[in-house]
Amino acid sequence: MSASLTVNLNDRSYAIRIGSDLCAAVRSTVEALVAAGRRVAVVTDTNIANQQKRFLQVVAADIPKLALPPGEETKSLESLGRVLDFLAEQRIDRTGVLFAVGGGVIGDLAGFAAATYLRGIDYYQIPTTLLAMVDSSVGGKTGINLKAGKNLVGAFHQPRGVFIATELLATLPVREFAAGMAEVIKYGLLGDAKLLARIERAPLTVAGAELPAVIRRCCALKARIVEADERELAPEGGRALLNLGHTFGHAIEQVTGYGYYLHGEAVAIGLAAVARLSQKLGHLAPADIVRIDAVLAAHALPSRLKSRLPVAALMEAMTRDKKVRGGLPRFVVLHRLGEAATRDGIAPAMVEAAWRETGAV
Repeated sequence: MSASLTVNLNDRSYAIRIGSDLCAAVRSTVEALVAAGRRVAVVTDTNIANQQKRFLQVVAADIPKLALPPGEETKSLESLGRVLDFLAEQRIDRTGVLFAVGGGVIGDLAGFAAATYLRGIDYYQIPTTLLAMVDSSVGGKTGINLKAGKNLVGAFHQPRGVFIATELLATLPVREFAAGMAEVIKYGLLGDAKLLARIERAPLTVAGAELPAVIRRCCALKARIVEADERELAPEGGRALLNLGHTFGHAIEQVTGYGYYLHGEAVAIGLAAVARLSQKLGHLAPADIVRIDAVLAAHALPSRLKSRLPVAALMEAMTRDKKVRGGLPRFVVLHRLGEAATRDGIAPAMVEAAWRETGAV
């Protein structure tokens, strides 16, 4: 059994297919592309190449593949060059199609390569981590990191389709599954109090019966936000709401070096920090902070830094965030659990205080 929903973007609309085993659907798509005379290539990482051999054999046995090292460090200019050279070596032309099979790193990197190679070719997302399934594979944000900050180079380039095969989560490490839950919790906090309550009742697990429905709900929430504000141009709210916790989280990743924290772990601490900032702004009660910390802990996620980091370095990293306007960070804050809003002009002292309450010095 599988379910589907559509991201409605006029001539760039596409379907998100969600099911346990989507081998036949992916293989059918690949065969149709090849039959139409279109060259197809796959970018993945070495973990997926080793752990999902059956899946890759079934869906793309005779398709050229590039396997890159796993980890956030791969979202780099060097790796982008490797992907572009690979596409050229495979004689991919403007009718060619790239399949990104992996987590958020591979999806972002391969999507950006597809956006830039020959000024843009089609690509499909096949996410293999929970984080990518509920968030990064949908919406067309692609990019790579620079030393100066996360996702500072990128493009909006929508995929032609997304295949979410939950069976691929069977080999996902426990820590990676937990990291994906940070994005699920984010969706509950920013726009779906019922979803938040659902995962508070019992922690979501890879074998849980509710997992496909929760993934679909997260994708539906993101799809509706992307449809309304695809390029994050709304003066208030809009797609920027999806950055809840990320201004703090990206600063943590940049200061510690990509890879010390998984992205979802940094976002989890960011959610705890923004909750405290929202309380200082008069929106949340102490009981709300307790709830947020509790749901993070229930899903094996941190709400505090593992080791103390200097507030000055974290504040400086925030000024290089891609959402900065007029040299000042723009925050997504919580008005209540289940409702978020963008906010400018927050006093730096208030932000510093939120950092300190999550373990910075």
